[in-house]
Amino acid sequence: MTLTHTLADPRVEAAISRMFTLAEQDETAQAQLPPGALEMAPQELADAAAGIYMPISAEGGKLLYNLVRAIRPATVVEFGMSYGISTLHLAAAVRDNGTGRVVTTEMSKEKIAAARRTFTETGLDDLITVLEGDARETLADLEGPLELVLLDGWKDLCLPVLRMLEPSLRPGALVVADDIDQFEGPMRPYLDYVRDPANGYQNVSFPIEDGMEISCRL
Repeated sequence: MTLTHTLADPRVEAAISRMFTLAEQDETAQAQLPPGALEMAPQELADAAAGIYMPISAEGGKLLYNLVRAIRPATVVEFGMSYGISTLHLAAAVRDNGTGRVVTTEMSKEKIAAARRTFTETGLDDLITVLEGDARETLADLEGPLELVLLDGWKDLCLPVLRMLEPSLRPGALVVADDIDQFEGPMRPYLDYVRDPANGYQNVSFPIEDGMEISCRL
């Protein structure tokens, strides 16, 4: 018997492939950001960076799919959707589990509009809730328990978002942070926090592309 899964759905494959191809122009788009862009407020920077895909790596996406399939979370939370490449991997796993939902966040109206079209085209829109705005506000009242969290938004906000969600993390929940090597400086407060045993996590750094930190809530 041949087994199929949602990542192999032609609609999903085509959408992911298309977005990875467009993301190859990210360096050019980044070069067009105004001077001092990294000093902008989060919403202002999100608007300025609307043309940058900032995707998770292909292997990172597969890892997320496998993690969701393995732990079968009722709720997956994503901080930083961008154009939705990682969101598709998460939602595909939820679809194949037959249970669960994905709640994702994004500041850029342009990215949200494009991502929603993609989610509809791939047939995964019924599993995905997109919250527009600052995740520190839009996720503040999210009901738990939460079982998998992906932190892939602005790096200086990863720790505040985690601290806000912590009361809703069930024991054994996984928290995945992307780009820990590429953005080691901005990620340092977050990494110092989750790697401190006093804060209740068991961690492993996963050597995929720009590095992923996987933290299990103890």
